[in-house]
Amino acid sequence: MATASIARRVYVVGTCDTKGPELAYVKALIAAEGLAATLVDLSTQPHGGAADIAAAEVARHHPGGVSAVFTGDRGGSVTAMAEAFARFVAARGDVAGMIGLGGSGGTALVTPAMRTLPVGVPKLMVSTVASGPVGGYVGPSDICMMYSVTDIAGLNRISRVILANAAHALAGMVKGTPTLPAAEQKPALGLTMFGVTTPCVNRAVAQLSTAFDCLVFHATGTGGQSLEKLVDSGMITGVIDVTTTEVCDLLMGGVFPCTEDRFGAIARTRVPYVGSCGALDMVNFGARETVPARFAGRTFYQHNSQVTLMRTTPEENMQMGRWIGERMNRCEGTIRFLIPEKGVSLLDQPGKPFHDPAADAVLFAAIESTVRPTTHRRVLRLPYAINDPEFADALVAQFRELVSKD
Repeated sequence: MATASIARRVYVVGTCDTKGPELAYVKALIAAEGLAATLVDLSTQPHGGAADIAAAEVARHHPGGVSAVFTGDRGGSVTAMAEAFARFVAARGDVAGMIGLGGSGGTALVTPAMRTLPVGVPKLMVSTVASGPVGGYVGPSDICMMYSVTDIAGLNRISRVILANAAHALAGMVKGTPTLPAAEQKPALGLTMFGVTTPCVNRAVAQLSTAFDCLVFHATGTGGQSLEKLVDSGMITGVIDVTTTEVCDLLMGGVFPCTEDRFGAIARTRVPYVGSCGALDMVNFGARETVPARFAGRTFYQHNSQVTLMRTTPEENMQMGRWIGERMNRCEGTIRFLIPEKGVSLLDQPGKPFHDPAADAVLFAAIESTVRPTTHRRVLRLPYAINDPEFADALVAQFRELVSKD
């Protein structure tokens, strides 16, 4: 197990004007575990409390300087301090872990900076909003959210226990960071999967796992963001993007959307990339009653009681094909995009509810006509369905060829 380094420290973060005693309590508990701890103040108004790093020092990292943070307008100041703190953290090289305390405002202050830290660096947010939807705070990162139960407004019989649990948990994560065994020090390969593309991805992983540490990401919006965050951080050195379905939900209003920056990390880093059309036949919604009324009359498939799938139309497929093609054109690394002519998911097969060769043909043509082929960027058509063994084999062969040239 790794031991704590003197040069690295745990950052205890929050607004000392409202949570000074609680932050000091957490810092003391972490220090008692033998870890160096630094208290960072993110207050946006004057107070008499003390911190190891004052709010003004953090505020100086804002592009507009201290005056851009301390404006007197609480909402604007919180937003500006969040940006300043994210820049402050990005400039540090000594973060062994980070723990934050806050309500909705404090959580919004701390978590953007946590998201800038590499995956694997321990990060824990004790928050009054942690029992509700937290996707906006966590994003594609590995932030641990702990519900505070009571408000973080004084030390009492409940808050002392919750904060102590949080402090000890964070200390345990920092001191217990594992050293990867040699077998896991292989180059990391990212793959994207949905239930309806599982056979393809499983076959590819089986063929590549000897040479690569295969990381499979569930294509649920945040899954793609997590993959690309790791690509940007240099932790993933190649991608087989079988399942690009998140584009459907972005463009058609589904519940698992990617962001406008989908494929952005591929363009920025130029990692070897093999992509495909996995599950571009479906938009994801929640329970049937949650599907927007404007889609009445469309073809649906009830995946389970909480997931309703909607078949994409030729018009939507044209839009998606052009959108994906435009992003591929921004990629100057080695790119191959493989088209499975006989179907893009398990539901897009003869006799299955989403089988629609005409709609698929529009998608394929839109991708082909949009992508500008070069010696390093190519679109390849294959006479297989995406889950045919031959298609998975072709993905693997193309990736191996790209890696051998890299």
